[in-house]
Amino acid sequence: MLYTGGVSFFALLAVFPAIAILIGFYKLGLSINEVSAQAAALSDLLPNAAQTIFQDEIARLSNASARTVSAQSAFALFVGAYAAHRGFKALLAGLNLIHDETEPHGFFKFNLLAFFVAVFAFALFTVVSGAVVTVRILAHASSAAGASWQGGGMAPLDAALPAVGLAVGLTLLYRYTMSHRTPVAWTPAAVGGLVATLMSVVSSWLCAIYVEQIAPLGATYGSVGAVVVLLIWLSWNVNAIFYGGAFATEMELAARKRSEAQAAPASVVNLSERRASRRSRS
Repeated sequence: MLYTGGVSFFALLAVFPAIAILIGFYKLGLSINEVSAQAAALSDLLPNAAQTIFQDEIARLSNASARTVSAQSAFALFVGAYAAHRGFKALLAGLNLIHDETEPHGFFKFNLLAFFVAVFAFALFTVVSGAVVTVRILAHASSAAGASWQGGGMAPLDAALPAVGLAVGLTLLYRYTMSHRTPVAWTPAAVGGLVATLMSVVSSWLCAIYVEQIAPLGATYGSVGAVVVLLIWLSWNVNAIFYGGAFATEMELAARKRSEAQAAPASVVNLSERRASRRSRS
Protein backbone atom coordinates (compact mmCIF):
# COMPACT_ATOMS: atom_id res chain seq x y z
CA MET A 1 0.00 0.00 0.00
CA LEU A 2 2.89 2.35 0.78
CA TYR A 3 4.50 1.80 -2.61
CA THR A 4 1.14 2.15 -4.37
CA GLY A 5 0.56 5.53 -2.76
CA GLY A 6 4.04 6.76 -3.61
CA VAL A 7 3.85 5.70 -7.25
CA SER A 8 0.34 7.14 -7.63
CA PHE A 9 1.30 10.50 -6.13
CA PHE A 10 4.38 10.99 -8.29
CA ALA A 11 2.52 9.74 -11.37
CA LEU A 12 -0.13 12.39 -10.73
CA LEU A 13 2.62 14.97 -10.35
CA ALA A 14 4.31 13.91 -13.59
CA VAL A 15 1.30 13.43 -15.86
CA PHE A 16 0.60 17.11 -16.57
CA PRO A 17 4.22 17.99 -17.40
CA ALA A 18 4.17 14.99 -19.73
CA ILE A 19 1.09 16.42 -21.45
CA ALA A 20 2.84 19.77 -21.89
CA ILE A 21 5.86 18.06 -23.44
CA LEU A 22 3.71 15.98 -25.80
CA ILE A 23 1.71 19.02 -26.90
CA GLY A 24 5.01 20.78 -27.58
CA PHE A 25 6.05 17.89 -29.82
CA TYR A 26 2.71 17.82 -31.61
CA LYS A 27 2.73 21.55 -32.32
CA LEU A 28 5.95 21.14 -34.29
CA GLY A 29 4.21 19.18 -37.05
CA LEU A 30 0.45 19.66 -36.62
CA SER A 31 -1.92 22.59 -36.79
CA ILE A 32 -3.70 23.96 -33.73
CA ASN A 33 -6.99 22.28 -34.61
CA GLU A 34 -5.30 18.94 -35.23
CA VAL A 35 -3.44 19.17 -31.94
CA SER A 36 -6.61 20.04 -30.04
CA ALA A 37 -8.68 17.32 -31.68
CA GLN A 38 -6.14 14.52 -31.84
CA ALA A 39 -4.34 14.99 -28.53
CA ALA A 40 -7.71 14.87 -26.76
CA ALA A 41 -7.90 11.24 -27.87
CA LEU A 42 -5.40 10.42 -25.13
CA SER A 43 -7.97 11.29 -22.49
CA ASP A 44 -10.27 8.51 -23.74
CA LEU A 45 -8.26 6.07 -21.62
CA LEU A 46 -9.50 7.75 -18.44
CA PRO A 47 -12.88 7.61 -16.72
CA ASN A 48 -15.29 10.27 -17.92
CA ALA A 49 -15.14 12.09 -14.59
CA ALA A 50 -11.38 12.59 -14.98
CA GLN A 51 -11.37 13.52 -18.65
CA THR A 52 -12.40 17.11 -18.03
CA ILE A 53 -9.17 18.10 -16.36
CA PHE A 54 -7.17 16.57 -19.22
CA GLN A 55 -9.28 18.14 -21.93
CA ASP A 56 -9.08 21.58 -20.32
CA GLU A 57 -5.30 21.37 -20.07
CA ILE A 58 -4.98 20.12 -23.64
CA ALA A 59 -7.25 22.89 -24.91
CA ARG A 60 -5.25 25.53 -23.02
CA LEU A 61 -1.92 24.31 -24.37
CA SER A 62 -3.27 23.81 -27.88
CA ASN A 63 -4.51 27.40 -28.10
CA ALA A 64 -1.31 28.85 -26.65
CA SER A 65 1.48 30.11 -28.87
CA ALA A 66 4.35 27.85 -29.81
CA ARG A 67 6.76 30.03 -27.84
CA THR A 68 4.64 29.78 -24.70
CA VAL A 69 4.27 26.03 -25.07
CA SER A 70 8.02 25.65 -25.63
CA ALA A 71 8.79 27.60 -22.46
CA GLN A 72 6.26 25.60 -20.47
CA SER A 73 7.60 22.37 -21.94
CA ALA A 74 11.12 23.27 -20.84
CA PHE A 75 9.92 23.92 -17.29
CA ALA A 76 7.70 20.84 -17.38
CA LEU A 77 10.69 18.75 -18.39
CA PHE A 78 12.40 19.40 -15.05
CA VAL A 79 9.26 18.91 -12.96
CA GLY A 80 8.21 15.81 -14.88
CA ALA A 81 11.70 14.32 -14.75
CA TYR A 82 11.86 14.72 -10.97
CA ALA A 83 8.38 13.29 -10.40
CA ALA A 84 8.84 10.44 -12.87
CA HIS A 85 12.20 9.51 -11.38
CA ARG A 86 10.79 9.38 -7.86
CA GLY A 87 7.74 7.48 -9.02
CA PHE A 88 9.75 4.84 -10.84
CA LYS A 89 12.05 4.46 -7.86
CA ALA A 90 9.00 3.61 -5.75
CA LEU A 91 7.74 1.26 -8.47
CA LEU A 92 11.06 -0.57 -8.72
CA ALA A 93 11.34 -0.82 -4.94
CA GLY A 94 7.87 -2.36 -4.78
CA LEU A 95 8.67 -4.87 -7.53
CA ASN A 96 11.94 -5.82 -5.81
CA LEU A 97 10.01 -6.41 -2.59
CA ILE A 98 7.50 -8.59 -4.43
CA HIS A 99 10.34 -10.57 -6.01
CA ASP A 100 11.89 -10.98 -2.53
CA GLU A 101 15.23 -9.44 -3.43
CA THR A 102 17.40 -9.51 -0.31
CA GLU A 103 20.36 -7.62 -1.78
CA PRO A 104 19.34 -4.05 -2.65
CA HIS A 105 20.88 -2.08 -5.48
CA GLY A 106 23.54 0.47 -4.71
CA PHE A 107 22.53 4.13 -4.57
CA PHE A 108 23.92 5.11 -7.96
CA LYS A 109 22.85 1.91 -9.70
CA PHE A 110 19.30 2.15 -8.39
CA ASN A 111 18.91 5.81 -9.39
CA LEU A 112 20.42 5.15 -12.80
CA LEU A 113 18.09 2.20 -13.35
CA ALA A 114 15.07 4.31 -12.39
CA PHE A 115 16.23 7.04 -14.78
CA PHE A 116 16.53 4.68 -17.74
CA VAL A 117 13.18 3.06 -16.96
CA ALA A 118 11.54 6.49 -16.84
CA VAL A 119 13.12 7.49 -20.17
CA PHE A 120 12.00 4.24 -21.78
CA ALA A 121 8.48 4.60 -20.37
CA PHE A 122 8.15 8.14 -21.72
CA ALA A 123 9.50 7.05 -25.11
CA LEU A 124 7.04 4.15 -25.24
CA PHE A 125 4.20 6.45 -24.19
CA THR A 126 5.17 8.91 -26.92
CA VAL A 127 5.23 6.17 -29.56
CA VAL A 128 1.88 4.72 -28.47
CA SER A 129 0.21 8.13 -28.24
CA GLY A 130 1.63 9.04 -31.63
CA ALA A 131 0.24 5.82 -33.06
CA VAL A 132 -3.17 6.55 -31.55
CA VAL A 133 -3.15 10.06 -32.97
CA THR A 134 -2.06 8.73 -36.38
CA VAL A 135 -4.90 6.21 -36.40
CA ARG A 136 -7.36 8.96 -35.47
CA ILE A 137 -6.05 11.18 -38.27
CA LEU A 138 -6.29 8.36 -40.81
CA ALA A 139 -9.80 7.49 -39.64
CA HIS A 140 -10.85 11.15 -39.87
CA ALA A 141 -9.32 11.47 -43.34
CA SER A 142 -11.06 8.29 -44.48
CA SER A 143 -14.39 9.53 -43.17
CA ALA A 144 -13.91 12.89 -44.84
CA ALA A 145 -13.15 11.16 -48.12
CA GLY A 146 -16.38 9.20 -47.93
CA ALA A 147 -14.84 5.89 -46.92
CA SER A 148 -16.46 5.75 -43.51
CA TRP A 149 -16.16 2.00 -43.36
CA GLN A 150 -12.39 2.33 -43.28
CA GLY A 151 -12.53 4.69 -40.33
CA GLY A 152 -14.84 2.33 -38.49
CA GLY A 153 -12.46 -0.52 -39.20
CA MET A 154 -9.69 1.37 -37.44
CA ALA A 155 -11.65 1.69 -34.20
CA PRO A 156 -10.54 -1.70 -32.80
CA LEU A 157 -6.92 -0.86 -33.64
CA ASP A 158 -7.31 2.49 -31.92
CA ALA A 159 -8.54 0.78 -28.76
CA ALA A 160 -5.96 -2.02 -28.85
CA LEU A 161 -2.83 0.10 -29.28
CA PRO A 162 -2.65 1.38 -25.65
CA ALA A 163 -3.20 -2.14 -24.30
CA VAL A 164 -0.50 -3.58 -26.55
CA GLY A 165 1.94 -0.85 -25.58
CA LEU A 166 1.22 -1.39 -21.88
CA ALA A 167 1.69 -5.16 -22.18
CA VAL A 168 5.02 -4.76 -23.98
CA GLY A 169 6.27 -2.19 -21.49
CA LEU A 170 5.29 -4.26 -18.45
CA THR A 171 6.85 -7.40 -19.92
CA LEU A 172 10.18 -5.62 -20.29
CA LEU A 173 9.78 -4.06 -16.85
CA TYR A 174 9.23 -7.41 -15.16
CA ARG A 175 12.03 -9.11 -17.06
CA TYR A 176 14.82 -6.62 -16.51
CA THR A 177 14.05 -4.82 -13.25
CA MET A 178 12.53 -7.28 -10.77
CA SER A 179 15.59 -9.50 -10.34
CA HIS A 180 19.02 -8.19 -9.37
CA ARG A 181 20.96 -11.25 -10.46
CA THR A 182 19.48 -12.72 -13.64
CA PRO A 183 16.60 -11.48 -15.80
CA VAL A 184 13.20 -13.04 -15.25
CA ALA A 185 12.34 -15.62 -17.90
CA TRP A 186 10.36 -14.38 -20.86
CA THR A 187 7.31 -16.57 -20.22
CA PRO A 188 6.60 -15.39 -16.64
CA ALA A 189 7.37 -11.80 -17.61
CA ALA A 190 5.05 -11.91 -20.64
CA VAL A 191 2.23 -13.62 -18.75
CA GLY A 192 2.62 -11.16 -15.89
CA GLY A 193 2.46 -8.29 -18.37
CA LEU A 194 -0.71 -9.68 -19.92
CA VAL A 195 -2.30 -10.23 -16.51
CA ALA A 196 -1.43 -6.70 -15.40
CA THR A 197 -2.77 -5.24 -18.66
CA LEU A 198 -6.03 -7.15 -18.30
CA MET A 199 -6.35 -6.04 -14.69
CA SER A 200 -5.62 -2.46 -15.72
CA VAL A 201 -8.36 -2.51 -18.35
CA VAL A 202 -10.86 -4.09 -15.95
CA SER A 203 -9.92 -1.73 -13.12
CA SER A 204 -10.34 1.28 -15.41
CA TRP A 205 -13.79 0.04 -16.35
CA LEU A 206 -14.72 -0.60 -12.71
CA CYS A 207 -13.33 2.77 -11.68
CA ALA A 208 -15.54 4.46 -14.25
CA ILE A 209 -18.58 2.62 -12.90
CA TYR A 210 -17.65 3.43 -9.31
CA VAL A 211 -17.12 7.17 -9.71
CA GLU A 212 -19.97 7.74 -12.16
CA GLN A 213 -22.77 5.52 -10.88
CA ILE A 214 -22.01 4.25 -7.38
CA ALA A 215 -20.19 7.09 -5.61
CA PRO A 216 -20.23 10.38 -7.53
CA LEU A 217 -17.35 12.38 -6.08
CA GLY A 218 -18.33 15.78 -7.44
CA ALA A 219 -20.81 16.41 -4.63
CA THR A 220 -18.18 15.62 -1.99
CA TYR A 221 -14.97 17.09 -3.42
CA GLY A 222 -16.38 19.80 -5.66
CA SER A 223 -13.98 21.20 -8.24
CA VAL A 224 -11.15 18.85 -7.22
CA GLY A 225 -13.30 15.79 -7.82
CA ALA A 226 -11.58 15.15 -11.16
CA VAL A 227 -8.19 15.07 -9.43
CA VAL A 228 -9.51 12.58 -6.86
CA VAL A 229 -10.91 10.39 -9.64
CA LEU A 230 -7.58 10.51 -11.44
CA LEU A 231 -5.73 9.55 -8.27
CA ILE A 232 -8.10 6.62 -7.67
CA TRP A 233 -7.62 5.48 -11.27
CA LEU A 234 -3.85 5.71 -10.93
CA SER A 235 -3.78 3.76 -7.66
CA TRP A 236 -5.89 0.95 -9.10
CA ASN A 237 -3.64 0.69 -12.14
CA VAL A 238 -0.50 0.72 -10.00
CA ASN A 239 -1.97 -2.13 -7.98
CA ALA A 240 -2.54 -3.97 -11.25
CA ILE A 241 1.16 -3.56 -12.09
CA PHE A 242 2.19 -4.95 -8.70
CA TYR A 243 -0.23 -7.87 -9.01
CA GLY A 244 1.21 -8.64 -12.44
CA GLY A 245 4.69 -8.67 -10.93
CA ALA A 246 3.49 -11.01 -8.17
CA PHE A 247 1.95 -13.32 -10.77
CA ALA A 248 5.22 -13.41 -12.73
CA THR A 249 7.13 -14.13 -9.52
CA GLU A 250 4.84 -17.02 -8.61
CA MET A 251 5.19 -18.48 -12.10
CA GLU A 252 8.96 -18.23 -11.82
CA LEU A 253 8.95 -19.97 -8.42
CA ALA A 254 6.67 -22.73 -9.72
CA ALA A 255 8.95 -23.32 -12.71
CA ARG A 256 11.97 -23.43 -10.42
CA LYS A 257 10.31 -25.99 -8.15
CA ARG A 258 9.42 -28.17 -11.13
CA SER A 259 12.99 -28.09 -12.39
CA GLU A 260 14.33 -28.95 -8.94
CA ALA A 261 11.84 -31.81 -8.59
CA GLN A 262 12.90 -33.22 -11.96
CA ALA A 263 16.58 -32.98 -11.04
CA ALA A 264 16.17 -34.49 -7.56
CA PRO A 265 15.64 -38.19 -8.55
CA ALA A 266 18.91 -38.20 -10.47
CA SER A 267 20.84 -37.53 -7.28
CA VAL A 268 18.95 -40.10 -5.16
CA VAL A 269 20.31 -43.67 -5.21
CA ASN A 270 17.71 -46.40 -5.42
CA LEU A 271 17.72 -48.82 -2.45
CA SER A 272 17.81 -51.90 -4.66
CA GLU A 273 20.72 -50.48 -6.62
CA ARG A 274 22.59 -49.79 -3.39
CA ARG A 275 22.07 -53.38 -2.20
CA ALA A 276 23.18 -54.75 -5.55
CA SER A 277 26.35 -52.68 -5.40
CA ARG A 278 27.11 -53.97 -1.90
CA ARG A 279 26.65 -57.58 -3.00
CA SER A 280 28.94 -57.09 -5.95
CA ARG A 281 31.62 -55.68 -3.67
CA SER A 282 31.35 -58.60 -1.26
